[in-house]
Amino acid sequence: MPGSEFLPVDEQMELLRRGAVDLVDEAQLRSKLERARKTGVPLTVKTGFDPSSPDLHLGHTVLLRKMRHFQQLGHRVIFLIGGFTARIGDPTGKKATRPQLTSEEVEANARTYQRQVFRVLDEAKTVVDDNDRWLGALGSHGLIRLAGRYTLARMMEREDFKTRFQEGRPIHLHELLYPLAQGYDSVALKADVELGGHDQIFNLLVGRDLMKEDGLEPQVVLTVPLLVGLDGQEKMSKSLGNAIAVEDPPREMYGRTMSIPDALMWDWLLLLTDLSEAEIRDRRARFEAGALHPKAVKQELARRLVAQYHGEEAAAQAEAEFENVFAAGGVPDDVPEKELAGAFTLSRLLVAAELAPSNGEARRLIEQKAVSIDGERAEDPSLELPPRTEPYLFKVGKRRFARIRLSRP
Repeated sequence: MPGSEFLPVDEQMELLRRGAVDLVDEAQLRSKLERARKTGVPLTVKTGFDPSSPDLHLGHTVLLRKMRHFQQLGHRVIFLIGGFTARIGDPTGKKATRPQLTSEEVEANARTYQRQVFRVLDEAKTVVDDNDRWLGALGSHGLIRLAGRYTLARMMEREDFKTRFQEGRPIHLHELLYPLAQGYDSVALKADVELGGHDQIFNLLVGRDLMKEDGLEPQVVLTVPLLVGLDGQEKMSKSLGNAIAVEDPPREMYGRTMSIPDALMWDWLLLLTDLSEAEIRDRRARFEAGALHPKAVKQELARRLVAQYHGEEAAAQAEAEFENVFAAGGVPDDVPEKELAGAFTLSRLLVAAELAPSNGEARRLIEQKAVSIDGERAEDPSLELPPRTEPYLFKVGKRRFARIRLSRP
């Protein structure tokens, strides 16, 4: 019978609601899913990604995993590259205007995105499109007509625009076009569902408004939370240094996951793994009862993440090395070796060996007892090490090692 390949709606909703924040609206989504079951025609699910930087991190995968959920349920998922909108720059959540990218930068980043997203999405089931295809074709007259479909008062309802206006920060006119351009994507694709981060809710609702004006059935809007990064405070961001990239090597991915605050474990398990919600609740209950150590939870999380992106064997190797290096006090097999000539104080030596970004940071690391030499804690930033034939073994923080061979100038 038509639609027999689709699961019952309640089962689909259970997966789709997992980790979701906004759902506008649930009754409409149920109706669309019922129709798909009856007709055998899958829903069109659209998600836009502006290639504003070349690297994807685990925060991006929260949205990619929700796309994959729709794929697993048999629906048509469109990975939409913002070839046009990236040149505007998404103002969402920003206190200042984003820098506008060139076409060359957008194209280069888009190629990198497409390589990385298929670590999560099923490439054979993913439609890749670019909104420059229709937005670029609008021309100046079309953009003016599009701008005429929304008022400034409605646009200023956006929290970030409102805040910048109240604080006297500039809002450039081209930024006001961004939500309209994103909304027009939904009209062009006749989307049944649009996915986005929770901070994107205004833009996604603009798409519903424009579709209604054009006599189309409005899209359902489903948002996911913004993943908190390694610091436990801010959303994951490469610029904040609290991110794990999807292409990070297994050892780095495992070690950085083990460093997260305990409070993040449960959200990360829910948003980044396939562990069932019942199993997550069970682990949390045992943790709160003192029957499960947080290290064991993080180890499972780290293994699952590395296995997703690098395979089970790499996950096992990363865990074994972590235990050797950090639990048993061992040293990695592939420690980089550097040779330096001259006389250095310890703080300047760390900078010269690229173990610290500045002399001030080097001194801070030493004063915090985060530096050891040949297994002995270093405490004096002014210490001068004598040249010797054998390299010194440096450890900085929990994960950085280097062998440094000192010679006379």
